Amino acid sequence: MPEIAEVRVVSDTLKKKLLNKKIKKVTILYDGIIEGDRKEFIKNIECSTINGITTYGKWIMFNLGNYTLLSHLRMEGKYFYVPSNQCVDKHTHVIFSLDNAMDLRYNDVRKFGKMILVDTNQVFENKYIAKLGYEPDDERLTKYYLLEKLKGKEKPIKTLLLDQTIINGLGNIYANEVLFKAKINPFRSASTITMEEAKAIIGSSRKIIKRAYVCGGTTIKSYTSSLGVIGHYQNELNVQSREGKPCPVCGTKIKRCKLGGRSTFYCEKCQK
Repeated sequence: MPEIAEVRVVSDTLKKKLLNKKIKKVTILYDGIIEGDRKEFIKNIECSTINGITTYGKWIMFNLGNYTLLSHLRMEGKYFYVPSNQCVDKHTHVIFSLDNAMDLRYNDVRKFGKMILVDTNQVFENKYIAKLGYEPDDERLTKYYLLEKLKGKEKPIKTLLLDQTIINGLGNIYANEVLFKAKINPFRSASTITMEEAKAIIGSSRKIIKRAYVCGGTTIKSYTSSLGVIGHYQNELNVQSREGKPCPVCGTKIKRCKLGGRSTFYCEKCQK
């Protein structure tokens, strides 16, 4: 699943191709991607201009003037920028036909992605956006904020790092890497995290996301598209997908376990 770094890279790439382009036609091939009334969705997007593209956590936000299109890629979602006369792939579910004979096509093998059209003045009041926590590089994400969120929580710390209402944008890959950098065992009860450890989690999150963004994100399975978005941060991962390989710090073999149904990679010596 694309996480905050990858979503930001995709947004930057889309900006270079789509800013000031007019959407002439919207074609929905699979209704499940769209939340809300299909006809209203099409009516309010057609003939609008793409004024800006930003992100919030794992959400991409297309500013269309009076309305903003919120898009979540989920597990396998991708955008393709292709000529309008190109054959449509069977996994393409939404097509935005532009005024330059090009299409922006949303492709999603697993059909988990989501698109919602909202009033631009009410973006942060939307039910999905309003409940989100702070992004890793938000100045409001402090050790005091994080400790308050973890207070009394007996769930493993990694589970809480994946809770988007606490830190917005971290996913499985970066949660594994953040906890390694912070030298915290992923199975530790969240309520046992100290002030110094909370500070370490935040510091690690900021450094890792910043570096991952510079590297174009992490390409492990499906994070690539015709947009030319292929990340290289996978070459700098310390624990993720490195089961049985030596820890880069102490040489102990990296372990892999399941936590909440997600693969968790860690060094049992460095992360006691």
